[in-house]
Amino acid sequence: MGPPLIQACINGARPPAAHPALPVTPVEIAADIAAVLQAGADGVHVHPKDVDGLDTLDPDAVDAVITAARFVLPSRPIGVTTGAWALRDPAARVAAVRRWSVLPDLASVNWHESGSEAVTAALLERGIGVEAGLWTVDDVREWAVSPLRDEAVRVLLELPEGIGDAQVVILAQEMLDLVREVAPSVPVLLHGEAHSAWPTLRHALRLGLQTRVGLEDTLQLPDGSIAPDNAALVRAARAFADQQAVDVGLPEQDDSAV
Repeated sequence: MGPPLIQACINGARPPAAHPALPVTPVEIAADIAAVLQAGADGVHVHPKDVDGLDTLDPDAVDAVITAARFVLPSRPIGVTTGAWALRDPAARVAAVRRWSVLPDLASVNWHESGSEAVTAALLERGIGVEAGLWTVDDVREWAVSPLRDEAVRVLLELPEGIGDAQVVILAQEMLDLVREVAPSVPVLLHGEAHSAWPTLRHALRLGLQTRVGLEDTLQLPDGSIAPDNAALVRAARAFADQQAVDVGLPEQDDSAV
């Protein structure tokens, strides 16, 4: 077992005013990707934005973001959102995916959203890997019986804001056990949001799971201070991962390869 995968989730559905370093334009996103790679990220999850800085699945916006990202991230995975808040009508989301011409490696699909299976099918048609976003125990159960369950290249277990360390452990284990019952070998990325972000990340590292961090999930460093940017969040996550590696005798991340 090598160093754990840490994905950088660099902007999320946040508006530009949420943080001064939130990347919005393709140029900003590309520059931020370069910074988080240097900080130790293994891949990136990004939300393409419209001219107002809001999430969009518009083909022109997605194509521009992926094109810019490829200049700085030619050989590591780039993922995007398909969140329903960006385009409410499931049929419109499917149509948008089919019109993308510069394709990401991955796209997350929130399983609780209307039309999730149709969006998944459209992504698979394009050869885009699907990350199944499971926010609750009920989501895991619904995904477990889906005919498209085994098509997911990764499961995202997303723990809610406002739960403490003990609840993180309990809920994560309940969701993970359900996933493992039906898909014992599927890669799992465990993460939280806001106050649960760092406790969940640390627990993911203890379990040897993939995880993620960035301004999408939290604006704060582990000490509670406001993070200056995504790179600072990734460096903090990688420091936790390196310490975990020392604790269990695993190799640390080789930053010279980034």
